[in-house]
Amino acid sequence: MKIAIIGANGNVGKVLLKEAIARNYEVTAIVHNQAKYLNEHDSLKITEADAFDEKSLVNAIKGNDLVISAFGPKLGEEDSLLLVTKNLINATKKALVPRLIAIGGAGSLYVAPGLKLGDSESFPADWKPISSAHTSALEIYKNESELDWTVLSPSALFESGSRTGKYKLGKDDLIVDDKGASKISFEDYSMALLDEAANPKFSRERFTIGY
Repeated sequence: MKIAIIGANGNVGKVLLKEAIARNYEVTAIVHNQAKYLNEHDSLKITEADAFDEKSLVNAIKGNDLVISAFGPKLGEEDSLLLVTKNLINATKKALVPRLIAIGGAGSLYVAPGLKLGDSESFPADWKPISSAHTSALEIYKNESELDWTVLSPSALFESGSRTGKYKLGKDDLIVDDKGASKISFEDYSMALLDEAANPKFSRERFTIGY
């Protein structure tokens, strides 16, 4: 499988890249500044592209079987996610790449009937704009009927950790453990995302992961 990873130099993107290479996929790492990155893998191609430029993305992802978006907005730049989401969808279709998988947000997951995590009282105020942006981006995907897309939302606590392979998958409800904690490592998240890439079970759907 030939995979292009947008944001391959980010915290999650680096782990996705490592997991994809370990599975012997042909990987194109799409970064903003190619000169900063040393290529140490025969199966890795590093390409420079701008996620805010649709034409740039089309040229970068052509010839791949799958695009993975690890793009995440910075605090204060939440609206950028909506523009990039639209660009990714359009570019993937124009480049004739059959599938797109994107990192979602935990804030759009439900913690009670009718109540999303991002709207709950316990959700940090500083992160509400990013949560709202991910929720809006998910709606853009849900309204996309031509492209085969998938969004994987992480747990509430999403950080570097171990690759255990022991996790649960769900659809729209936040996954919590028996102590009420909701968490997942970048490593297990990447494992689940690439499992979905290899054996699709959530075509044109959002799903989630947690312990």
